[in-house]
Amino acid sequence: MADTSSLPPGWDCHVHVFDGKAPSAGAHYHPLPRPLPEIEAIARAQGCGHLVLVQPSVYGTDNALMLQALRAAGGRHRGIVVLHGAETEAELDAMHAAGVRGIRFNLVSPVGSAMGSVAMQLERLAPALHERGWHVQWYARPADLRQLAAWQRGFRLTFVLDHLAGLTPAHADDPGAWDPLRELAEAGSWIKLSGWYRLQMAPPYDAVKPLVRRVAELFPGRMVWGSDWPHTSMSPEALPGYATVWQPVLQSLGEETAQRVREAGAILYCMRGES
Repeated sequence: MADTSSLPPGWDCHVHVFDGKAPSAGAHYHPLPRPLPEIEAIARAQGCGHLVLVQPSVYGTDNALMLQALRAAGGRHRGIVVLHGAETEAELDAMHAAGVRGIRFNLVSPVGSAMGSVAMQLERLAPALHERGWHVQWYARPADLRQLAAWQRGFRLTFVLDHLAGLTPAHADDPGAWDPLRELAEAGSWIKLSGWYRLQMAPPYDAVKPLVRRVAELFPGRMVWGSDWPHTSMSPEALPGYATVWQPVLQSLGEETAQRVREAGAILYCMRGES
């Protein structure tokens, strides 16, 4: 296990790593090689010494590349996997030892999870998730939040909502989005401040700031930030600067609260108190 005491305390809680040689059957995009050292250097220069590697949809349930990167990092980072549901206890234990702390369901991407199969997967996986203290991360639309709230009640698992729970400026006054979001928050969910450009917004992302402030009222102490590097929906020449996707959090919440958001990954991903 690497000594992490000298690393910057910030967490970037949503990045992906890619290898041009890794299979991406059925992919809706074809990733360029984006190795772990590249994002480590970028993030560390901006005060983030810890990363959460999220399994990208194009690799399906083949988590090998992400797990390899986690093991190479020696405990500095954490990971979120996509499971097929037939993993053995030994395989799950090996993932946990590598740094995995949750699973992901993608209800948005063309190669994501089918809504009809998710409940069965949750029922099958819930005991293993509870045993290991893992959470469930969701890339979902606001229209899915009511169902997520019902699943959270039923399975009593911690949920983490990707990319501002899919909220866009069009949802600013939509009780159909905010009512189930409040229910999820009251049940202990976390939310990830990330993916602004996936939410019908462009730099400098001014339209997201009222949404971030309202979300902060619902999720005090249970917000994390992610850059979404390397921004898979964008061409290489159009990638936003790393700091620009952090600025909306800083400008919306102020320096003190924003810094707490940036360091909250240590709580959600169980870094504190672990050897």
